Amino acid sequence: MFSQNMLELALGLLEHDETYEGFVLKFVEHFFWIAAAVDPIGEHPDEMWDEEDGFFYDVLRLPDGTGTRLKVRSLVGLLPICATTVIEADVIDRYPQIAGQVLTFLDRNQDLLANIADPLVPGVRGRRILSLVNEDKLRRILARMLDEDRFLGPHGIRSISRWHLDHPYTFEVHGAEHRVQYEPAESTSGMFGGNSNWRGPVWFPINLLLIRALIQHYRYYGNDLTVECPTGSGTMMTLFEVAQELSRRLAGTFLRGADGRRPVYGGTRLFQEDPHWRDLVLFYEYFHGDNGAGLGASHQTGWTGLVARLIQSLGQFDADTVLEDRRWPMARPYRRLADAPIAGVRAGR
Repeated sequence: MFSQNMLELALGLLEHDETYEGFVLKFVEHFFWIAAAVDPIGEHPDEMWDEEDGFFYDVLRLPDGTGTRLKVRSLVGLLPICATTVIEADVIDRYPQIAGQVLTFLDRNQDLLANIADPLVPGVRGRRILSLVNEDKLRRILARMLDEDRFLGPHGIRSISRWHLDHPYTFEVHGAEHRVQYEPAESTSGMFGGNSNWRGPVWFPINLLLIRALIQHYRYYGNDLTVECPTGSGTMMTLFEVAQELSRRLAGTFLRGADGRRPVYGGTRLFQEDPHWRDLVLFYEYFHGDNGAGLGASHQTGWTGLVARLIQSLGQFDADTVLEDRRWPMARPYRRLADAPIAGVRAGR
């Protein structure tokens, strides 16, 4: 994903300075080499992709040089779908020399394409995709991610599958057993200084990366690719609709439900009931994986404040805009209220 971000920056700068041409090729090549290292050809016990499980895992490298997968179903297995970017057809047309160099590189290294989405196959509007996962892998990962008994919580994607509540992962090293279990709130373990809160809670930055990934894939596959959401529900959605559903769940953390209570405040009566406090919404660091209650620091506007962008995006663009517009909609700046009054709200009020 870092290579892709740098590639996108280089392409933007290339429009003004031709010396960035070398950087474009450099980061394209870096992406393919890294992708091949993550999921090489053949079955290897120390590769991250597990074909039987249809999921990515961390790999523990042992002193003898061998490796073994740590089969914890966590964000580790979801993050590879975030390493996705879409190249517009006109970019290839505008820079034929770079396109030719990329084709030469791939012709010499065809094995690098074995386990990823084929970048040579055009998608919607002739776009090309750089993605660690092909369509089959994407579907298999999303089947777990969108399962409400696993990752998909009522208020976003959990950091560890809820499946591990009843099926904790254990690993033995030198006679000592290490254990990872789903914990929807604060960590109950003293590992990492007692501040390891990634075993169940919902984190907004990671959820935003996953939403971005869904939209990027949608810009390539369009309406032809649908998945069941939630898994097992029988409801089929496009990837854009899945991104919207996830955005709604995240935003719903802060909104009053039918009972008049905001999930973010959990059982805190002062913030739920007191008229002087109930509308003063705090931006917590992370959120309970099952009920959305705010946890950790209460002033994380640096990342939980992303909910404002998600709420705006739900009303700002639709599926057609995402597919047809050359510019990726989530990158658009805010519109001034004075220029675009919304529901009677005007600048200065």
